[in-house]
Amino acid sequence: MPHFTVRLVEETLDGKVEGRLIRALTDAVVEVVGEWARELVVVELFGIPRQRWGVGGAAPAGDPHLVTLNMREGALDGSRIPEAPARLIASITNAVAEVFGEGARAGVNVMLVGVPPGRSGVGGEVA
Repeated sequence: MPHFTVRLVEETLDGKVEGRLIRALTDAVVEVVGEWARELVVVELFGIPRQRWGVGGAAPAGDPHLVTLNMREGALDGSRIPEAPARLIASITNAVAEVFGEGARAGVNVMLVGVPPGRSGVGGEVA
């Protein structure tokens, strides 16, 4: 199951962007792995107050957007989807820029985490 954890500046969450961002990130995964994944994508948004950010020992210059996508390792190894990591990173970055504007692109940090088989579960069962 593709699972997003997104950390961004609290003030950017205004009650209007949340739904747009959730849809855009879901669409970003579907664009790369296929429509079958749409119903499985989970997106969690975490707002962090600006004064609680630090990059290189200082407050960041812009609004950082830290996006982590956890999904099955097999989907990221390139055997099923050619260039999957590069395509997902580009698609996710485009999704965030679509919602927050092109100026946000430079502050988008994407981390892909591959979950090995047998290390995730749903409803108490290994999936």
